[in-house]
Amino acid sequence: MAPRARRHVAVSALGSHDGAAALTGAQISAINRFPDDNPNPVMRVDDDGHLIYANPASAGVLRALGVALGDSLPADTLLRLREAATTRGFVELTADDRTFAVWPVPIPDLGFTNLYGTDVTAERAIVRFPDENPNPVLRFAWDGTLLYANAASDGLVAGFGLAPGAPLPDDLRDTLLELARAPGEKTLEVETGGCTYALLPVDVPAFRFINVYGTDVTAVKERERLARENERLLLNILPSPIADRLRDGEPLIADRFDDVTLMFADIVEFTRLSSTMSPPQLVGVLNEVFTVFDALVERYDLEKVKTIGDAYMVVGGMLEASDDHTARMAAMALDLAGCVGGIEAASRHGIAFRVGIHTGPVVAGVIGTKKFIYDVWGDTVNVASRMESLGVPGRVQVTHAVEERLRGSFEFESRGLVDVKGKGPLHTFFLVGRSASAAPAGSPAF
Repeated sequence: MAPRARRHVAVSALGSHDGAAALTGAQISAINRFPDDNPNPVMRVDDDGHLIYANPASAGVLRALGVALGDSLPADTLLRLREAATTRGFVELTADDRTFAVWPVPIPDLGFTNLYGTDVTAERAIVRFPDENPNPVLRFAWDGTLLYANAASDGLVAGFGLAPGAPLPDDLRDTLLELARAPGEKTLEVETGGCTYALLPVDVPAFRFINVYGTDVTAVKERERLARENERLLLNILPSPIADRLRDGEPLIADRFDDVTLMFADIVEFTRLSSTMSPPQLVGVLNEVFTVFDALVERYDLEKVKTIGDAYMVVGGMLEASDDHTARMAAMALDLAGCVGGIEAASRHGIAFRVGIHTGPVVAGVIGTKKFIYDVWGDTVNVASRMESLGVPGRVQVTHAVEERLRGSFEFESRGLVDVKGKGPLHTFFLVGRSASAAPAGSPAF
């Protein structure tokens, strides 16, 4: 339909048609002064519902209505406008993700209705913001001002000492802005008010603010902590690969290893020492000493098998494929004295160790279903144990097999023949230190 001339309009208000009338010069002048430069939408419709004027700012509203100048407004929209005119209300229209509030104002003397629009997209976004959301929802401006916080955010907001209108801490604001503008969805974990929250910031650049969607993950984090604690306790009993096999439901774990290195370390005259200490003292000293052992085992990538009273059992080469497990075991043995000597309680009580090492094949597996244990059996285990029990306090006794394998890398002192139960006389050696050609000067020696 062709646009109607602005000089010819109905004299009645929207919805009350009394016929057309000519306009006076003053009326025409008033129409010509209509604010084309108004930044808000301004439109005009005649009593038949035809759009007879629209300023440039009305483009979004016209798209929402689906009309152009001269067209008739949709019947349902006209009805809503008439109802709004009688109640002095407004009609909301949406197009291109923008929301406009349109107020109809009848001008009976001139026979048309003015439509005054305002872009209320941001306002409506706030109004529709999920107050009923059970999870924290926040909104802050790019300058860090907190604009909104729903009821579920009370603990989070109070923990930071915030209130709507107050600024976020600079570091929190900067981190949330950085995450919001980074590719993908990235969360920030914060602890406040005794709770842990995962915050997902979402940038809304059209309105220069950030929406922050929070989730209380306190219970999740506690479960994760307990799971880690359970895992730590399990790995104190079992090597990691064996624990994995148990979790996978393997009913019987039994393996043969053809080449491993075993070390036994035992406190000299432990029975006499224990009689001079109170129970807390005794357990405290053992705990300090074996904690040092644990650190050395980890440093040299070996595996603690178990402790039996004051005895400590270590294995190398059983759960990892390597050619240097014997050398790593020897290096750990050499470091023991220096590390244990650094423990004040151990030094005060004069604690010393006998250490024995042997290498060879073993069988290993898990015994039990409740208080289970991962253990190692075989002739190699027996010989390594004998190297310790028949050893000399403060020294590392090894078999000929160990000396032969490490010859050139470590220094040894021949002890001669030692009668080993079940084996007869065996040629044994004391491990003295690292070879000068294989280790830097000043390397620890037992």
